[in-house]
Amino acid sequence: MGAITKVFNSIFADLSPRGREVIVGRFGLSGPNSEPQTLAALGNKYGITRERVRQIEAAGLNLLKEKIAHNKDCQAILTKGKKTLESVGGVISENILLKQLNSGDDSITKNQLALLLESSKNFHFHDEDQNYRSFYFQDRKNLDNLNKFVVQLVKFLKPQKEVVLAGNYENFFVKFIKAEKINENHARNFVAISKKVFSNPYNDTGLAEWPEIKPQNIRDRIYLVLKKSAEPLHFEQITSLINEVKFDKKVALAPTVHNELIKDNRFVLVGRGIYGLTEKGYKPGTVQEVIKRILKQNGPMNTKQISLAVQKERILKQNTILVNLQNRKFFERLGDGTYQIREA
Repeated sequence: MGAITKVFNSIFADLSPRGREVIVGRFGLSGPNSEPQTLAALGNKYGITRERVRQIEAAGLNLLKEKIAHNKDCQAILTKGKKTLESVGGVISENILLKQLNSGDDSITKNQLALLLESSKNFHFHDEDQNYRSFYFQDRKNLDNLNKFVVQLVKFLKPQKEVVLAGNYENFFVKFIKAEKINENHARNFVAISKKVFSNPYNDTGLAEWPEIKPQNIRDRIYLVLKKSAEPLHFEQITSLINEVKFDKKVALAPTVHNELIKDNRFVLVGRGIYGLTEKGYKPGTVQEVIKRILKQNGPMNTKQISLAVQKERILKQNTILVNLQNRKFFERLGDGTYQIREA
C-alpha cells in the first residue's frame, strides 16, 4: 500500500461506511480513472434523496476538515503546492503541479488533491474552459493577474500578425514582458496555461485565432500547407501533407480537398490538379486570359518571353502556350515575330 493511500485511509478512518462511500463517489476516489458522481447518481445508487446525499457529504467534509488540518502528510502536500504556486506567479497548470507534488510511484491524483483543497482552501482549482487549460491558482488576485496578462499580450500581438508569423514571436514576447515588467518565468507559465497563444505543427507560434497558427477547417489547413510549400502542389499531395502533419485526428480526403480548392479564391489552379496561392502571385484565369494579361501589361513579346512569363503563373508545357498563341481570334503575330492582343 502506497503512502498516499495510507494517508487517505487514515483521514477516512472516522467516517461512517455510508459517509465514506459518498465522499469517495462525489470526489471520484475509487480508482485512478474514476470520475466524480452527481448527487442524483449517488442518490439513485443508495436509494436516498439528493438532499440526503448532500447532508451526508457535508457532514463527512466537516469531519475531514479537522482530520486534514491536523494530518502532517496532508499539510505537507498543501504547503508544497502553495509554495510552488508562489514561485511561479500564483498560477500553474494542473499537470505541472501534480508532477511537482508527486515523487516515485506513489502519486496523488487530481481528485485526491481536490478533496484536500475542498477541506482546506489553501489554493484553488480552475477547470478547463474555452480560454484556459485546467490550472491551480493561489487567490483571486493571481487569477486577475493572469487574465490581465493574457488580454494585454493578445492586444500587443494582434497588430503585428505578419511580422510575428515571419518567425518573430519570441522577439515580440520578450519585448512585451520587458515593457510590462513581468517576470519571464511567470509570463511563460501564464502562456502555457492560456489557450490564446498556440504553436502549430510547423512550430510557428502566435495567436490561436490566426488560421495560420491554428487552422479550424480544411480550407485553412490547405492554406497553411501551401503557404509552407515552396511551390504549387497537386491536390493529392496537399491531402497527404495535411494527414502527415496531423492537425488533429480527422483524416483529410482528396475529393474534399479538391472541392475546397475550387471554391476558395485564395487558391489558383496552375496546372492539372495543381494549385498555388494567390498571395504568392498566382492569378486566376484560362491560359488565354493569362497571355492576354501579360501582353496587356508588357506590350508585344516574342514566344520565349511569353512562355517564361506564363510559366511564372502556370505549370504548362510550352506547346500548350504556343497552341493558344495561334488563336487568331485573340492574338496577332507581328512582322518581327512578336505577338500582341488582336484588337476587336
